[in-house]
Amino acid sequence: MKTSMGQCLDMLTANSFKTKKLEKYTMENYTAIVKYKTAYYSFFLPVCLAMRMTNINDPEIFRQAKTILLEMGHFFQVQDDFLDCYGDPEVMGKIGTDIEDGKCSWLAVVALQKVNSEQKKLMEENYGIDDPLNVAIIKDLYAQLKLPNTFHLYEEESYKLICTHIQQLSRGLSQDMFFKFLEKIYKRTL
Repeated sequence: MKTSMGQCLDMLTANSFKTKKLEKYTMENYTAIVKYKTAYYSFFLPVCLAMRMTNINDPEIFRQAKTILLEMGHFFQVQDDFLDCYGDPEVMGKIGTDIEDGKCSWLAVVALQKVNSEQKKLMEENYGIDDPLNVAIIKDLYAQLKLPNTFHLYEEESYKLICTHIQQLSRGLSQDMFFKFLEKIYKRTL
């Protein structure tokens, strides 16, 4: 149900682009999409199920796990958005289409936080159009805004924050398990 909600938010936001342009492309909306579309499904719910199956029922342990795992899910989706634009299709096994599809991606949201009025007009005129020329204009704008640098800073800061939360775990959960999850996604290329 949570994944369906996230997918619905994702689709509604992308579809709103046609009429309202970029007004729904906010970090608040992006965070909601990611939380429900990716973080619950890929990180929290599998661990939650394992915890229930091993008779871990302490609400505080679930709260701590949820905090860490939802952060990891957000981190994972931001990476996915970055790789959609900058990843090597040979390594990833797919060609990214977030720009063409008009997705409310991390790159689009951060770009909108940084643009001036002229750059915003470029976004409105070129984002969400399935044409290589329009995609090239958006990628050039991302480069002007130094979004790859912004991503790498985000990646490092998020990694450190998640590590801190793991280190602050109290009883009942293995820090090692969380660190293993984090190491699998940190600096990933696919």
